[in-house]
Amino acid sequence: MAAGAAEAAVAAVEEVGSAGQFEELLRLKAKSLLVVHFWAPWAPQCAQMNEVMAELAKELPQVSFVKLEAEGVPEVSEKYEISSVPTFLFFKNSQKIDRLDGAHAPELTKKVQRHASSGSFLPSANEHLKEDLNLRLKKLTHAAPCMLFMKGTPQEPRCGFSKQMVEILHKHNIQFSSFDIFSDEEVRQGLKAYSSWPTYPQLYVSGELIGGLDIIKLEASEELDTICPKAPKLEERLKVLTNKASVMLFMKGNKQEAKCGFSKQILEILNSTGVEYETFDILEDEEVRQGLKAYSNWPTYPQLYVKGELVGGLDIVKELKENGELLPILRGEN
Repeated sequence: MAAGAAEAAVAAVEEVGSAGQFEELLRLKAKSLLVVHFWAPWAPQCAQMNEVMAELAKELPQVSFVKLEAEGVPEVSEKYEISSVPTFLFFKNSQKIDRLDGAHAPELTKKVQRHASSGSFLPSANEHLKEDLNLRLKKLTHAAPCMLFMKGTPQEPRCGFSKQMVEILHKHNIQFSSFDIFSDEEVRQGLKAYSSWPTYPQLYVSGELIGGLDIIKLEASEELDTICPKAPKLEERLKVLTNKASVMLFMKGNKQEAKCGFSKQILEILNSTGVEYETFDILEDEEVRQGLKAYSNWPTYPQLYVKGELVGGLDIVKELKENGELLPILRGEN
């Protein structure tokens, strides 16, 4: 991206420096979707999410994007219970309608697009909305054979009950996917009615509710082992992933949208070769992100693999291209 274009993108995201300015902005932007990023200058993940917001601001000019330094305007942060950065709040008609905690670029994009396209709903549409939500909840509860709806993530649980649930599942080597209910207020409230279960965490197997922490503690001896799928060991999983395609790129982002400059550069090089390849977004899976560093003995990303063998990162790929060696390697001739 040229310097001028980058500056224009950043300029599309307003910065708020006081509680009064924030309240005024809520009033002025009442008719549109307002997305507020509570950030901190010391957190590198916030800088990354600011870049994501800048891109979204270019794509969706009808949406207002704002960043607010959480520690610089504590009265606003306290009012909306901001306990970590980055956190995103979504407002319509001066009312908070959704929330996203953490640096989850794909989830932020989905939420912005969904709320931007939803418009202002009339009360007569409530039944349709409820039906749509139930369909979404059904898909989510069936998203993996074993699904945990929790506060936070397995890597960073945000309540003691969720932490205990994760520990039990890990102890029994249970393979599960998770959904952070703090990332979606609609799901957080809707799932309580959908499952007739008022608290979190909630564990589902094959789309059926097993229960919360107390139930899982009771079943944690023998029954849990029989009803939940076992997780492959990390090393086995990484071996499968690195061999998923003849040419595999582990990067920040994906083929369609790189999330860092190094990943963008390596995509451009690979695309110029005409060789088919697959990508894996390490921002989507913290276990893979950390584990692959040790597995490959390579501390940074992107990482390029051919037939399960590490070729290297951006610098090595650049060097191979300049020497004319890259194409034979990608084709498996070398």
